[in-house]
Amino acid sequence: MFFHGVPSIVQRLYPNRTWRKESSNGKVFLTFDDGPVPGATDYALSQLAKRGMKATFFMVGENVKNNPNLAREVMADGNQIGNHTAHHLNGWKTKTERYFKDFQDCELVFENVLQRSSKLFRPPYGMMTGSQAEKISESHQIIMWDVLSGDYDPNVSIQEILNNTRKRTKSGAIVVFHDQQKTSSILPKFLPQYLDFLIDRGFETDLL
Repeated sequence: MFFHGVPSIVQRLYPNRTWRKESSNGKVFLTFDDGPVPGATDYALSQLAKRGMKATFFMVGENVKNNPNLAREVMADGNQIGNHTAHHLNGWKTKTERYFKDFQDCELVFENVLQRSSKLFRPPYGMMTGSQAEKISESHQIIMWDVLSGDYDPNVSIQEILNNTRKRTKSGAIVVFHDQQKTSSILPKFLPQYLDFLIDRGFETDLL
């Protein structure tokens, strides 16, 4: 079953991870996972720029290597980048040593290709073990979310994405979208409407 929000009990179980920005009055934090991917990332960038909005893009190292100019465009537009591992690994299915190396490999890609390092990390699928989190949190802030759009799930309708993200968007919310291949045809159907909703409700977007 798909859940758009994260139960507070789950958030309390992992206090060393950032689920929302409690003190952010009137601001929301838009995030995009899995890019950069042509057709998805560039579309998201165009919609953000059109409205003067910023977001944080949690990038997969291999995608940065394959699409370096698109990754640079993300930064050139004033957006933020975060580490999403080099190969989009599921931490629950990966030994800590390998997972940490993949995390480091992603940082190396950032440094070599983009001449930039990151201080933010989001685990793919939201799944990582306590030992993985402990190691990575020594250098990076682990960013989770409290509003999951469901844009990656073919069983979630466009209207459901809109209804639930609007309903759960509150001041300080961290909202997750995806700029990946399978969402490239989905983003145009809901992203402009959601961004316009933020404007209509007086929200501002900010970086983490």
